Amino acid sequence: MATDLGFHTVGFAKSEKMEPEAQRLEAWLNQGKHGQMHYLANHFEKRIDPRKLVPGSKTVISLLYNYHNPEKQKDPAAPKISQYAYGKDYHFVVKERLRTLLDSIRTAVGPVEGRCFVDSAPVLERDWARRSGTGWVGKNTLLITPKQGSYFFLAELVIDLELVYDHPIKDYC
Repeated sequence: MATDLGFHTVGFAKSEKMEPEAQRLEAWLNQGKHGQMHYLANHFEKRIDPRKLVPGSKTVISLLYNYHNPEKQKDPAAPKISQYAYGKDYHFVVKERLRTLLDSIRTAVGPVEGRCFVDSAPVLERDWARRSGTGWVGKNTLLITPKQGSYFFLAELVIDLELVYDHPIKDYC
């Protein structure tokens, strides 16, 4: 289902409080490393426990959507734009596909409660992707997927359906 919608990689993790990640985030915030991005300190409990975002949730499904674009900018004098910014706003594109995936899950298994997240809610996307085995966190702080790199949008479905969970993979750095 997910690959038919353009997702490259899918992983499953148990929806639970993220203890080591919570400690690391709290220390990072206390050191002021979030700079002027004060919103990162908001909703701390929701950020570290998806059950606060989706009561009764059992699974966090992490999905990677490749944003590599082979097109190059045509005007060499124009400011450089990241590949992910070519085309439609990824928040809308990826979220629409997540909603379609959630509808497909409901069609296949029956009533499932859940929410879709694409970089617009207090979700530790990179940590969920790592926990679900879709990649490891590199020295560049990005999620790196074996043989594919880091050209991915991260997205999550947090649902109340219990699934078989994946495990983190080896750090190849």
